[in-house]
Amino acid sequence: MYNPNADTSYVASAKPKTAKALQTESRLIIEDIPYARYGDKNLLLDIYLPRQVSEPVPVILWIHGGAWRSGNKKLMPEPFLTNHGYAIVSINYRFTKEATFPAQIQDVKAAVRWIRAYAEEYGFDPYRIGVAGASAGGHLAALLGTTADIEEFEGDTGNAEFSSKVQAVINFFGPSDLLNLKDPAYPTKFDPNNPTSPESMLVGGPLQERLAEARAASPVSYITQDDSPFLIVHGDRDQIIPLSQSLRLHTALEQAGVESTLHIVAGGGHGGFLDNPDIQKLVLTFLDKYLKLK
Repeated sequence: MYNPNADTSYVASAKPKTAKALQTESRLIIEDIPYARYGDKNLLLDIYLPRQVSEPVPVILWIHGGAWRSGNKKLMPEPFLTNHGYAIVSINYRFTKEATFPAQIQDVKAAVRWIRAYAEEYGFDPYRIGVAGASAGGHLAALLGTTADIEEFEGDTGNAEFSSKVQAVINFFGPSDLLNLKDPAYPTKFDPNNPTSPESMLVGGPLQERLAEARAASPVSYITQDDSPFLIVHGDRDQIIPLSQSLRLHTALEQAGVESTLHIVAGGGHGGFLDNPDIQKLVLTFLDKYLKLK
């Protein structure tokens, strides 16, 4: 098993040349590890490992936001979970200018399979993997949590012998139903039906002309009773992704018999509260319930 307290001078040389290791008092960080390759481009991830552990640890896959067209793996909340015995894996994924849907969810699933494939090397527990993401990343987290049996979303980047199913899902204000993004009760600043909207770019054309693709990219399209538990967090003043998207997701999950917790942030906009101590406590309580050994 990987020992976070050991001398780590070997780590960078033991990994691909792009990787580098950093240490703090509370965590070990290994950056820029390739987990998938498309043509001449590697997709990279960073690992945040807790110190002072003696057994395999649960893992949280973090998916950054950015409208599926910008951002990077450094866009993440304070990695406080490493202080509570969790590893965090934060990934880059393909943007819509490179490839339209389902490329993004294929990358996410490839990352989960990579985590399981390298679990022994890094001290991960392959049976306790959660996912969390914000905005576009929240959408992909929810989609990962509802599509464990959708073969076309697996892609062909290797480690096919490993499952991409996760055991817990956290969706921070991500869209869940691309066919119903407009809601008069929750007005937003932007028109999702605009041909240049992030949602239209995701599915390769205007939403109203790509209905099948929009449905295929919607987490609510796949919910079944065997989906893993969800925590959904959304601000009631979000003017980018309306609160109605999380209400729809929460209702659909509950109707299917899936355990779902919806936390509405009073006065919350599109983000800005991920590092709030109350939200951190909510996240930790949820993850401990479903991922910590009893």
